[in-house]
Amino acid sequence: MARLRDPADGCEWDRAQSFATIAPYTIEEAYEVADAIDQHGRGMPGALDALRDELGDLLFQVVFHARMAEELGAFDFAGVADAISDKMIRRHPHIFGGEAASAGWEAMKAAERAKAAEAAGRAATSVLDGVPLALPALARADKLQRRAARVGFDWPDADAVLPKIDEEMAEIAEARTTGDAERISDEVGDLLFSAVNLARKLNVDPEVALKKANSKFEGRFRGIEDALRADGRTPEQSSLDEMEALWQRVKHRGA
Repeated sequence: MARLRDPADGCEWDRAQSFATIAPYTIEEAYEVADAIDQHGRGMPGALDALRDELGDLLFQVVFHARMAEELGAFDFAGVADAISDKMIRRHPHIFGGEAASAGWEAMKAAERAKAAEAAGRAATSVLDGVPLALPALARADKLQRRAARVGFDWPDADAVLPKIDEEMAEIAEARTTGDAERISDEVGDLLFSAVNLARKLNVDPEVALKKANSKFEGRFRGIEDALRADGRTPEQSSLDEMEALWQRVKHRGA
């Protein structure tokens, strides 16, 4: 990385980059790691080889950011490794310190106490501080809600969330009568936020759940396309009723 960033003999593209321009690639590589893990979970051949490659790509992003920081005299790659090692030691006193933890749940609570102590040492103004803006919207909604729940701002259970979802649906219907696109967007956002609340109370990761729903839709729609292709047609050449019938057929096959 130092060679690539060398002012005299390095790569012109690499030299021109900054933290801001590299950040989107870092996020993209993290998603590709997650995709390789998903492929492995579905038993796809070569998935672990892909995971190795994607982890390497993600590691390269860490090296890239660390090199740019080193050029600024801030920290280097070794500093990054030292920082995460120190953090893991602080957050696992039941492993590295004198605090005992008899079970995994106790270990988790010990880690939460350590994280809270770290946060207390910073100049925080809100329990929501530190939830990254760059997170996917569903994941960020989940984290924001979990932070608020730490101080008691939370629904008691999933049953309490269901009426809220009904309320948001009614507000969308009312907003549609106004034709106000911004208001409709706001109400749809409120519905999605409430759906994340429901998922959280049911111990469902909303990002994972939506990813599975996306995969299910993709598989079923491709099944519609395959069936139409066998008949010499395309979706554009068929009716909605025909495609719905094919959808149900694919669904009943367990796709």
